[in-house]
Amino acid sequence: MAADLIPLPAHTLRLGMTLPYDLFDAGGKLLFARGQVLRDSPLVRSLMAGGAWVNTADTVEYQRALAHRLDTLVMQDVPIADIAKADASFRLEPPSAPRPEPGAREAWSDLLLHTHHLLRDGEHNDFPARVALLRDAALKRLHAQPDATLMLLVFETSQAFEDYSARHALLTLALCELVAQQLQLPAPLRETLHNAALTMNLGASTAHDRLASQTDRATPTQRHALSAHGERAAQRLAQAGVTDEVWLTAVRLHHDAGPGPLAARSDGEKLARLLRRIDLFGARLSPRRSRTAMSGASAARAVFLDELGQPDEAGAALIKAVGLYPPGTIVRLANGEVGMVFKRGYSANEPLVAVLIGKSGSPLSTPVPRDTRLATQAIAASLAPVELKLRVNLDALLKL
Repeated sequence: MAADLIPLPAHTLRLGMTLPYDLFDAGGKLLFARGQVLRDSPLVRSLMAGGAWVNTADTVEYQRALAHRLDTLVMQDVPIADIAKADASFRLEPPSAPRPEPGAREAWSDLLLHTHHLLRDGEHNDFPARVALLRDAALKRLHAQPDATLMLLVFETSQAFEDYSARHALLTLALCELVAQQLQLPAPLRETLHNAALTMNLGASTAHDRLASQTDRATPTQRHALSAHGERAAQRLAQAGVTDEVWLTAVRLHHDAGPGPLAARSDGEKLARLLRRIDLFGARLSPRRSRTAMSGASAARAVFLDELGQPDEAGAALIKAVGLYPPGTIVRLANGEVGMVFKRGYSANEPLVAVLIGKSGSPLSTPVPRDTRLATQAIAASLAPVELKLRVNLDALLKL
């Protein structure tokens, strides 16, 4: 075993995470480099269970990863004795040691992990408090950098089907906040909408994740099992201590709120209709093994018209909030360049775009901003994520 390596606690790793450190085996052989995304394989599964090592030079990152793991155990009400075992082979740095602030991708990766556990562990006495903690942490990030956050969530949602339910819940939360701002919903109603966004699929996340990962389309049995998941989620929320009837109604009806104006509805039914349209929009931006994700404009058009083919009030509010080409989606410009939307513009169809592929079809070394209000840089087409044949440096885009 190499002297400069220390063991990574079991279950610190998870599928779909972007590694903040290099991973080695006990003999010092590099298995995965930092920045790689962990994909499902027998080796990765074995590393998740234990057996991964990190360099002592990565102690700060390692400490942060362990701290997040311990925080998760605390939130799950794991006995103190078991939490202590997870820390048995590790000594914390002195309190005076500086800890760098986590970057946007790392912070959202942690929120994804907490969301994953939240959707599977709905039987704790403090469940409403855990929802509030996660909600406030996510919204703090969103409010600090709304366009960058939206770009990150939309793009990463379009690239992976792992952890579908958790990704979808966080994206739905962000979209709900932007729509709530657009509609100027009162603060109490806005908070209830946030809560419903995070918990609308409570108890059904395993089924949704399995469906996203399978190569075949949903079977009749699966469709039947998911058909009433709103009602079952509301029941689980009530059992977990949620007493807000508007929250429960929004979750119960989020697949059953039909078309029509919002004003005539009760608060719960109004939130259910907003959730229905936002849920549909997010799902169309997400791939499954059995189908690819839609382009941003196609997803937007799908929610602009309601089930009867008429303009939809909830869908229109969503498009006004995020644009016809939301941050994180791919477009081709009139001059032939291809890039990613990184900031909403002055109108729904004129966002700011970071060019990734030049007119010649060659990738650019660094993203170049374009203002689509200019005729030569106007958007000519909205592309599906699968059409971008390029490994995207998301960190560079987040700096724009």
